[in-house]
Amino acid sequence: MKVYRFLFLVIFLAIAVNCSKSSDDSPDPVDIDKSANLKSTGDSAHDILANDNYTRMEIEVVHVAGFQPTQQAMADFMTFLTDRTFKEEIEVIYREVASPNEEDLTLTEIAQIEDDNRTLYNNGETLAIYIYFADAPSVDDDEEEGLVTLGAVYRNTSMIVYESTVRQLAGGSSQVTNADVEVATLNHEFGHLFGLVNLGTPAINNHEDPDAENHCDIAGCLMRAELQFGGGMMSMLESRTSKGLAMAPGLDAECILDLQNNGGR
Repeated sequence: MKVYRFLFLVIFLAIAVNCSKSSDDSPDPVDIDKSANLKSTGDSAHDILANDNYTRMEIEVVHVAGFQPTQQAMADFMTFLTDRTFKEEIEVIYREVASPNEEDLTLTEIAQIEDDNRTLYNNGETLAIYIYFADAPSVDDDEEEGLVTLGAVYRNTSMIVYESTVRQLAGGSSQVTNADVEVATLNHEFGHLFGLVNLGTPAINNHEDPDAENHCDIAGCLMRAELQFGGGMMSMLESRTSKGLAMAPGLDAECILDLQNNGGR
């Protein structure tokens, strides 16, 4: 009996070792192809607008703890996207990340934060968008001159909203809310991902501001250059409020014509 028990123990150990080896020999995870999401701003304009290559869109909203965008702004932003694109399904995924603990942010630092935190990339018929809501302002801000940046795009599917700056500006107004500034900023910056103006979506008729590259020269348009900066944004939103207009400006007829010519609605 002792011999049999010894042989059984040897066989059991051999099986255990073989199982362990097969586990260790499992294939490495497949690398994600990120190349389609590492192009220049405007390079994916047609893909975002049309359904030729991608029928779905996933938006990864990465925000520092305590700096998540308002539900109202995101709802209005989704309406803007469905009004201008032919995507059959748009999904938003929220992810909270730790603060980078920076006093301000350069675009190089912002790109590195994306590299460290982004998880969604184009896959099959799904086009992925990354939006980062930051707890620090842009390094280019000059508060003494009243020049503060609300958002920026820096790759074909990547953008940032300087949420701390958005809240600071909205907090100083009795008429304009966080949601108002957020949605105007989101829509404006996403207009650049749409390729506006002359940034991947060609202009049918010339309406690019000669003094502000890739922005519209038509008064009241969402793609006016002032909407990228704090002072201009607040002036436009407060003016619209006083006139009883919808808070967030829309695209003018020329911008819509450009989008329709590039596959949008």
